[in-house]
Amino acid sequence: MADELKMTAVPQDFPKFIVPGHEKEMDSIRRLFWLHHQNAGPLIPLWDEWMPMSTLWPARGEGEQLEAMRGKWAAALSSRPMNGEGYVLTLQHDGPAHAEGWPFPGWHIAGGVGWHFRGTGIAGYDRPTVGPEGWEITGGKIGEVNDKGLVVELTEPRATLSHAGFTIAAKNSPWLRLNWWASGLERASGYVEWTSSDHPDFSPDRRAYFSPAVADQAHLFMPMGGGGGKLDTTVGETRTMIPVYRIPGWAGTITSFRIAFDNPGPAKLVIKSFHTAPDTRITVNNPNFIRGCHDYFMWSRDVTFLRSQIARIRSAMRFIQREFQTRQKKCLYTTWPGHEGRSGVRIVDGKKQVIPGEGIGSNYWDILPFGGEDALGTIYYYDAVRDLADLEEQIAAHPQWCVAIGADAFDAGDLRHHAAEVKEYGTKRFWNEKTGRFCTVDLDGQMHDYGFTFLNNEAVYYGLATAEQAKSIHAWLSGERIVEGDTSTGADIYHWRFGPRSTTRRNLDYYFWGWSSPENIPWGYQVQDGGAVLGWSYHDLMARLKTAGPDDAASRLHEICSWFAETQAEGGYRAYYGKDPTRGSMQGGNVPGGLGLDKEFFESVLVPQVMLYGFLGFRPTADGCAIDPKLPSDWPSLTITRIHLHEHVLDVTADAAGRSINVAWASSPSARAERPSHDLLVDAPADWKVVGGDGLSVKIRTK
Repeated sequence: MADELKMTAVPQDFPKFIVPGHEKEMDSIRRLFWLHHQNAGPLIPLWDEWMPMSTLWPARGEGEQLEAMRGKWAAALSSRPMNGEGYVLTLQHDGPAHAEGWPFPGWHIAGGVGWHFRGTGIAGYDRPTVGPEGWEITGGKIGEVNDKGLVVELTEPRATLSHAGFTIAAKNSPWLRLNWWASGLERASGYVEWTSSDHPDFSPDRRAYFSPAVADQAHLFMPMGGGGGKLDTTVGETRTMIPVYRIPGWAGTITSFRIAFDNPGPAKLVIKSFHTAPDTRITVNNPNFIRGCHDYFMWSRDVTFLRSQIARIRSAMRFIQREFQTRQKKCLYTTWPGHEGRSGVRIVDGKKQVIPGEGIGSNYWDILPFGGEDALGTIYYYDAVRDLADLEEQIAAHPQWCVAIGADAFDAGDLRHHAAEVKEYGTKRFWNEKTGRFCTVDLDGQMHDYGFTFLNNEAVYYGLATAEQAKSIHAWLSGERIVEGDTSTGADIYHWRFGPRSTTRRNLDYYFWGWSSPENIPWGYQVQDGGAVLGWSYHDLMARLKTAGPDDAASRLHEICSWFAETQAEGGYRAYYGKDPTRGSMQGGNVPGGLGLDKEFFESVLVPQVMLYGFLGFRPTADGCAIDPKLPSDWPSLTITRIHLHEHVLDVTADAAGRSINVAWASSPSARAERPSHDLLVDAPADWKVVGGDGLSVKIRTK
């Protein structure tokens, strides 16, 4: 995405929202949608829950253009890397941290040790490069540092590289990372050993094995004069992650490393970097991947995709249930090093304590220590369980799809029973009776409650909150009740206009250890401490619609539309906020701030989805759709055009007076003729009449 979003003319074939008497508002929300949709599409797995539902349904053009977004999503979801344990890799840009996780905090922030012979080229994350000084080799030769890294030639079997002369705390460096290329190690069983202050000798008790880097054999060597060859580093860079924290001998103070390559004969290596790493894996990648696959299939009914991906979807779920003990604990129970939900910044007897290695972020909120008994992760898991149950039910109901069932299949009824258990546990464990809202809980059982509006709105949106809890949350956010001790109350919760503050209580002591001076940033000028993110206004709107009704949600949407129109009239978000610092500070492009609107805040595209999923109540299903309109009292009707569902492109109108839903073709007759036609099954409330328009065959199933 470009550094700064630029509004261009909204294309005629982009969906329209039509509400008689509200043309100005509808134009504003459509322009907001186009602004954030025009460059939207698949991102990293973290966004797989929010982006498919926002980008798959708008029908742009016909033929190949119409199918373009589906093609992008099918390719992206199908190619999400998953390691041998079933963890879906983060795919964030490179940094000096875990290769399969978030790029920070890096080893240098954790007090670890590292050698970067060549950098990644990622501004703001690269560490200073070094030479081979301090490294010793047996059975080989250390060569130059070329444009890829340190060249090493192994001339004798069982060669080793070693380095001493440092001290690090094992508990803060749970992983080792080796970025490298190699040839000649195809059948080797390499390992790394270490010594500590308590155990000064190398020993098998302090050893961790790793797989060799093996280049593509077809490209292993590049020809050189005289019949020799050199390692081809244009392909096959391997990022090897070694979980040393799982070895009992990884303890105390580490004092040296020895890398044994187990080479049976000559071998060639290029080592880009070797360093320790905090555990920066993201706990919500797997549930978001499952939910993204579910949403893609329901919108597209791409049976080929489902057949090819169901085993990976099931593997992703089994990883969650095994790694986070969800069946036993009834929540996302995170014990990864640094993810125990404890803060790395604590105020004890009036004095600040910074504890390296503690409080690592587990999700989108990357400086907040959600972990331990993770409330937000549990909500996402709860939703993913129900989505997988939905897929398993549809697979069983459609034997003609010939989707593999097998021993790895889940029982849909069992999944739904488990989801109910998670909800029952979560509504008690994460509910703070004193404040009347949800919070998160660390592994010591301590609650952390800073008025997380996103956590509470998502608990309502995804259905984890009870009806009474939803009412309590709405009363707090709408200002009907004041939570004692909060920094922001009443109308000030919506100080930034487009949505609620991310938190309502000043947070000076609940962060990962690297964010250790929050007091230096004014309240509201950090996204995760009193600031706000535009995209999460979607959950706020949907929670209001569910709890307080359509008029309440429409009133909030009106304010968002007015805010957006004002920003665009002054030249866009950055021009608007740049003119007056009191309006707020924008975050983006490695520059912290209080408001998340553009740049890395791709989820801003969520906000207009309240029109489709909320007020129209539209939901794709395997055989058609469900429509359950929730129209504000002053909306005579709502029409949404160009909805791409399965092989259909639809215009849907909900008419309040007639309690009727009209579902009609939006595509041209020639385009319809090119596509196979199936009856559209529409689920609707019994008090709404559904009719097909323009020759569309509709079957109705009432609730």
